[in-house]
Amino acid sequence: MPGAMWNLGAVLFKAFVINISYQQRLLYIRLSNITAMTIPEFLEQQAAERQPLMNAIHEAIMANDKTVQPVIEPMMGKEMIIYKEQGKVMKYGLASVKNYMSIHCLPMYMNPPLFNKFVASMPNAKFQKGCVNFVDASEMPIAAVAQLVIDCSGISILALLEARNKKKK
Repeated sequence: MPGAMWNLGAVLFKAFVINISYQQRLLYIRLSNITAMTIPEFLEQQAAERQPLMNAIHEAIMANDKTVQPVIEPMMGKEMIIYKEQGKVMKYGLASVKNYMSIHCLPMYMNPPLFNKFVASMPNAKFQKGCVNFVDASEMPIAAVAQLVIDCSGISILALLEARNKKKK
C-alpha cells in the first residue's frame, strides 16, 4: 500500500508539472528556495558604498511614516524592501540594482502636485511615474526623502483603494 501512495503522488506531481509553463516552474522553484531575510541583512548585502545612504533612507521612512511596516519581498524581478501600509499594501519600496537605487512611492504616483514638488526639489534624480532613481546622496538628499515621506504619510493607500472600489460598484 505505501508504494501505491507513492505512485499516486508521482502521478499527481507529473500532472502538476505538465500543466504549468517552464517559467512558472522556474518561479515555483525560485520562490520555494527563498529564505526569510531581515531588513538589516538585506541592507548589509548591498554594495558598501550604498549602505549608508540606503540605511539613512530606511530610517527616514520608518521615522516619518508610522503607518508602514517593512518586509523583504520580490517586486519587478528583484528583491527590495517593501513598506506596507498597515502590513497590507505597498506604500513605498527601496531597491538597489546594478547601476542605481530606487525609491518607489505610490502616494507620489497618485498625486501630481506632490510629484511635481519633489521633481523640483531633486533636480539630479531621475523621476519616473512612481519612483525616483538615483546613484548617490547628491541626487537623493536625506532631507528631501524625509520631507517626501512626511508629505506622503497622511495619504492612505488603503483608503484610496477602498474609494476606487466603491466607485466601480
